[in-house]
Amino acid sequence: MLWIIPATAISYLLGSIPNAYIFGRVLGGVDIRKVGSGNVGATNALRVLGKGAGVAVLLLDILKGFLAVILLGAIFGPRITLVSSESLRIVLGVACILGHNWPVFLGFKGGKGIATTLGVMIGLAAGISGLRAVLLVLLLTWLAVFLLAKIVSLASIVTAVALPLYLILFKLPVSLIVLGIVLSILVIWRHKANLIRLLQGKEPRLQFRKTQ
Repeated sequence: MLWIIPATAISYLLGSIPNAYIFGRVLGGVDIRKVGSGNVGATNALRVLGKGAGVAVLLLDILKGFLAVILLGAIFGPRITLVSSESLRIVLGVACILGHNWPVFLGFKGGKGIATTLGVMIGLAAGISGLRAVLLVLLLTWLAVFLLAKIVSLASIVTAVALPLYLILFKLPVSLIVLGIVLSILVIWRHKANLIRLLQGKEPRLQFRKTQ
């Protein structure tokens, strides 16, 4: 059972890898925390560094969550027998998201966890068939809201609120519903400032540099 401690720590450290910050330093010589929205995530990378870097950061942030669930789950699963494989993967996924949101490498000031949460959901859906339908509906929900409003934060918040509702609607296990509630709270908490700007009508629509 003690293996769960290093497993969770490694997953947290994996999530803490600040891809947007690294790309900002390497490609533009900028501290992404001090430009644009100041967020260490794919959306700000897209705005500040351009399409290529933004997409790369998005994919790498998704990959973090996926690897935490699939790779670390496979490595530590046989060593941790007192909890189910599904429960272990859930713990590892949450630890990775926490690492992204509060990374040790950047003084615990990170991104908002949307891409990494998506990676975790994809990883979990790989082994849970019912979750695949929920994931598809979630992606369609995010896309529909974004296409209507062109505001990433609004699409993310609406999708986060919908997550536990979809899990209930599709009659998935209680453990996944609890996970959905936790993830929803994390997303909304990380978007507090965005919520305020949305209520004030000041939240910017997505714009990005077209030269890269």
